[in-house]
Amino acid sequence: MSDTPLTSATAQRLLAQQALSRAAGAPLLGGNDVQLLIDGAAHYAAWLAAIRGARRRVLLENYIVRDDEVGRAFRDALVERAQAGVRVAVVIDWVGCLGQSRGGFWAPLRAAGGQVRVFNPPQLGEPFGWLSRDHRKLLVVDGVHGFLSGVCISAKWLGDPARGVPPWRDTGVALHGPVVAELELAFAQSWASIGSALEPLEPMAIAPAGTMQLRLIATQPSTAGMYRLDQLIAAMATRTLWLTDAYFVGIAPYVQALVAAARDGVDVRLLVPGSSDIPVVAGMSRAGYRPLLQAGIRVFEWNGSMLHAKTAVADGQWARVGSSNLNIASWLGNREIDVAVEDTGFAGQLAAQYEQDLQQATEIVLAPHRRRRREQVRSSTARPPRVRRAGGSSSRAAVGALRIANSVGAALRPHRVLDDGSGAPLLAAALTLAALALVAILWPASIGWPFGALAAWFSLNLVIRRWRQHRRASRSA
Repeated sequence: MSDTPLTSATAQRLLAQQALSRAAGAPLLGGNDVQLLIDGAAHYAAWLAAIRGARRRVLLENYIVRDDEVGRAFRDALVERAQAGVRVAVVIDWVGCLGQSRGGFWAPLRAAGGQVRVFNPPQLGEPFGWLSRDHRKLLVVDGVHGFLSGVCISAKWLGDPARGVPPWRDTGVALHGPVVAELELAFAQSWASIGSALEPLEPMAIAPAGTMQLRLIATQPSTAGMYRLDQLIAAMATRTLWLTDAYFVGIAPYVQALVAAARDGVDVRLLVPGSSDIPVVAGMSRAGYRPLLQAGIRVFEWNGSMLHAKTAVADGQWARVGSSNLNIASWLGNREIDVAVEDTGFAGQLAAQYEQDLQQATEIVLAPHRRRRREQVRSSTARPPRVRRAGGSSSRAAVGALRIANSVGAALRPHRVLDDGSGAPLLAAALTLAALALVAILWPASIGWPFGALAAWFSLNLVIRRWRQHRRASRSA
């Protein structure tokens, strides 16, 4: 009889591990060490130190490598190692580096014996290929030192002290242990997706480096592993779910998962940029605040130059860091790389950093009269009784206490009342359509010619794609 609770708890843990592994498409790995890296300067110092100390190989994959003082420092370090006989392989993204660095930027590395591949440049036969991007930021050195992050290789992340622009806020990790082999495998898959497979790597015996258990989630287009994991964590969280995201555009199923968690008493918080390097995404993000706030989710906007981190921490025991944003491009379109750590110590560090970040953020709240009106409507509308679920998630006392705590917190810290943001996007859409209608009426050729060129482009690409399929079929036959 005394063993029954232990057996039940063990079964629940095993079931949760199975669900998380299947959702993410990644097994739980033990024996690892994970260290937080905060902001660009710390990242660049750690990355460059690892590269300059390389003896066997350097594998670098990053969305943006910019031709500035930071990008040139990395290129020169890679060139020096390649000249010393170290194997150097680099993957960059075509769209990410567009306007940031040109092909000639990598000429010194190629001349030194290094290899550089560009992910998914425009090509005939792939009319929609540009939609898929390599958004990963990873570095592996000698099969021993691993890094993944949201940080790109650009001086923008360091800010501009001369002009009073603070550094960008970003988060990454340094990894040691068996997970580094998985990180190398993820790089090899990206390399092979562009051309010939990566030459076999010299096998390394990687001993356990710590006690942390984690999953490395290396997503590819249309796999949705990170989306399934994010959904599952929102469903499994019982106490807290604190999210940081640079380009949050919540699709309906994920927003519903967050709303359901908040209404069940989970302390759900979302930290996003106050000013973004992509203003249109910031506008789309703000347009989705209202249903979150109405459900009791706390929304904060960062007060610095740019918040670029992508993190999550739940219940003080699970944490995620990486390159994936909470939007459909990251979930379904891009190659991304994240690590999900199941360790109370690391989760505690990330939670402490989250609370520190909130000290430099402004909370968004609903207008008081709207809150009162909503409560009056709720009290006057008959609602069916809620079905009581396991774990006490339907406790009205817990939900009420959480809302009181949220209100007190909003009163004690700087906050901003949410404006009615629905009018601006509608007006912008109406004006845009009106302008297009006017142009089509007065200058029909200006609409017809671009449309014809676009149709011809897609037609050409589809013909080429069909021809390639025919060639492959003929060779197989």
